[in-house]
Amino acid sequence: MALAAGAGAQDMSKFKDGPVITGFGKTAPIESDLPIPKKTVYKVMFDISAAAKPGEVNRTLDSAARFINMHVAAGVPEKNIRVVVVVHGKGGDDLTNDTFYGARNEGKANANAPLIAQLLAHGVQIYICGQSATAYGVSKGDLLPGVKMSLSAMSAFALFGQQGYVLLP
Repeated sequence: MALAAGAGAQDMSKFKDGPVITGFGKTAPIESDLPIPKKTVYKVMFDISAAAKPGEVNRTLDSAARFINMHVAAGVPEKNIRVVVVVHGKGGDDLTNDTFYGARNEGKANANAPLIAQLLAHGVQIYICGQSATAYGVSKGDLLPGVKMSLSAMSAFALFGQQGYVLLP
């Protein structure tokens, strides 16, 4: 879909679905000058601190899907792509079930739930900062199935960093 015409407009017509996470993380084929070694093991972290607008998908969750999709499309085996998403601040709302989410967002369903389910099904680890969750009144029972709680976002970043994960900007 092409956005507004004119200078600076984005042409999204070349972006395609999948091949791993469907409906999210669309990518375009690229003739890259930087080779993507097929045997590379990627260990990456994504940082989310802001929630999406109600009814919209969190852009960083979509970026995690795009990272997986584009590297598998480039020939990297899915088993070589390890992704962790660490969420803190108001971003934690995007990890909550429809009951909790709807109570804070005019009864709307959490648009992130289908994407989170797919990410989890493909081995992505998703953690909410326990400190932020407590500050914003989110308990483990409010989280979508499969989302985990860490002591803090800082702890999660430090622990995964020690395991060789890289924080993507």
